[in-house]
Amino acid sequence: MIKSLSLSSEGSLPPLEDDVDSVCSDELLGSQSRRWLADLLTGDMPPESGDVNTVGRDGLFVDYHFPLGELEMQAGVKWKRPKELCPSPQFVVDGATRLDVRQGKLNDCWLLSAIASLSVHRSLLKKVMPLGQSFQEGYNGCFTFRFWQYGQWEEVRIDDLLPTQDNNLIYLSSPNRYEFWSSLLEKAYAKLKGGYRALDMGFPHEAMVDMTGGVAEVLKIASLPRNLPAFLRHLLAKGALINCANSQGALEKRNELGIMFRHAYSLTAVEKVKTTHGTEDLVRILNPWGNTEWEGPWSDLKGPEWNTVSVEEQRRLDRVRREDGEFWMSVSDFRQNFEMMEVCHLSDTLSESGSSVLPWCCILHHGNWVPYVTAGGSPKGGRFWQNPQFYLVLSKVDSGAANSQDICSFVLALMQKHQRRRGIDLSIALHIYPAHPKNTYLTSEDLSTLRPVLCSPHYSSRREVVLRGSLPPGHYIIIPSTAEPNQQGAFLLRLLTEQGNAAIPAQKPAAQDMSSSTEPSFPHQAALPSPKSTKHLFKKHCNKKGFCKPVHLHNLLTEAIQGGVLAGSETYLVLEHCKSMVVLNDTQGIAQLNWPEFQSLWDKIRRWTDIFLVFDKNKTQSLEYQEVAPALKAAGIMVDDLIMQLVGLRYTEPNMTISYPGFLYLLMKLESMIHKFQAYDMVGMGSVTVSYRQWLHMTMYN
Repeated sequence: MIKSLSLSSEGSLPPLEDDVDSVCSDELLGSQSRRWLADLLTGDMPPESGDVNTVGRDGLFVDYHFPLGELEMQAGVKWKRPKELCPSPQFVVDGATRLDVRQGKLNDCWLLSAIASLSVHRSLLKKVMPLGQSFQEGYNGCFTFRFWQYGQWEEVRIDDLLPTQDNNLIYLSSPNRYEFWSSLLEKAYAKLKGGYRALDMGFPHEAMVDMTGGVAEVLKIASLPRNLPAFLRHLLAKGALINCANSQGALEKRNELGIMFRHAYSLTAVEKVKTTHGTEDLVRILNPWGNTEWEGPWSDLKGPEWNTVSVEEQRRLDRVRREDGEFWMSVSDFRQNFEMMEVCHLSDTLSESGSSVLPWCCILHHGNWVPYVTAGGSPKGGRFWQNPQFYLVLSKVDSGAANSQDICSFVLALMQKHQRRRGIDLSIALHIYPAHPKNTYLTSEDLSTLRPVLCSPHYSSRREVVLRGSLPPGHYIIIPSTAEPNQQGAFLLRLLTEQGNAAIPAQKPAAQDMSSSTEPSFPHQAALPSPKSTKHLFKKHCNKKGFCKPVHLHNLLTEAIQGGVLAGSETYLVLEHCKSMVVLNDTQGIAQLNWPEFQSLWDKIRRWTDIFLVFDKNKTQSLEYQEVAPALKAAGIMVDDLIMQLVGLRYTEPNMTISYPGFLYLLMKLESMIHKFQAYDMVGMGSVTVSYRQWLHMTMYN
């Protein structure tokens, strides 16, 4: 018998139904889930293989765990494949273009404007959407997309079942009813974020970053340079994607000239147009709705200004005289009718060979704020020097600079990683200081006398803060920080600049050479092998196929711990610890880790080792019970008294202490279960609904 469980933050459980009909008619289940339940109850489910994505009774791929929302669960909504909607569906018809994007019943114009901008750049589109896919040769109901997440591209596989009503798609669609690339791309992004309803309202710049791996910043149009056409041309020449909006009115209501309030548009071109009266600077704008256009000067249908432009000039601009969502307007009207602009800067790794676009060179570094070690807080506190530091060398000046002074332009971005998944938004900022004449690191004494040459205007809780500026050639120090000291968090630092400039992690001087002997190094460095030695250990202990199973991890950790200040605590390491560490970091459901997965686990182990050593104040290689809650808080996990009582009963040794391996095990379990809850709690309601089978899978495989 299959049952449905509803879990809430209060821990309440509804009565469990005992009949199939009540389960299959549950208002929280969509038609796709009902079919899955029917398959399971009739014994037609394929055998388990460790992969929740499998095939249905028709032999086509079905993603049974795609998160469902309220709209697609309503009466009359049916999940259908494109082959059920038209006789000969196509993935792409005559190339994927910005006009293939038409909004459905979701407030996700923020996403659609990013998709429209993406479609202008074929190399970017191919990165997100491999174009070899089709509904003909090799078709099995499965489509693959890729999205950028915190420095790497993640693959997302989906089936092609799409929610429909009266045989029409209810979400994004193409004006060509035979074309489905944009609908499937929207579904893949929905899966990445936790379901279609997770796309209801959002920030276009975040979607653009996820689709390009670029750096996004938000600008007020009123504060942009006076020569706006030149500024916009420079951005587009660097390959930037640009969205714009007007937030001075009610949601998606129109002003008197047709511009929607709080609605994301894409800016795709800037052109100097020849008219019989001279030249005029125009911008090309796209409304992802596919209709509702600008009705002022230069509008498609009502603009008499086009009568002053030759047919050849209009053809050069690809002007189309119909209400398709795309229109031209003057730069002055653009300033008056749009308030905000979101710009996504691209790097050279995303450029297309032979393109006239000359994007930035990207330098990327991952880092961590570790409480009491590398989380010094803001400059107002006394521990700012503890924050991670990066040594910036600017030597390549801007080409064709208009002023006489040599300057180096750059875009610096600081992104906090996975914070929203943990329900925490840190306030973060960037500061740039002149470097010490002889050292690549600034001490507390240095920072007490220096002032930043450039910094964020304020601390922000956005996922990413961006600092764009220009400095003379020279040596500088970048310091990323949180507003409060001793806050746990991981970050990604990116520098977009001209080829030839560089940024590297600053090397802290040896303790005996430092003016302040109280400045700590990373404690884990005395407890764990170096990165090079760790990779050697992985190769030594993994199997011939390059995978690390629990028994391999047990042997690896035992050898790793024996060589440091925690030597002896490996006696508390048991195989059960290693089984959990493997399955909780295993992304493929095969109970073993490849090298990238092991690297992710090892990064956590290093951070948690730092915290363990800081809170093991009496150096007994174990935490006293009263030290555990503050240590968990330093790791970013808040627990109440009830949870701490359970920790005492379940995870402590007989003397009520937690060993080093036990601390790693406890943190891994807590973080994993929190992440799983938040993955199901798509809109942050504090409760989740899971099927009986999902509950067993979630609790048994951990």
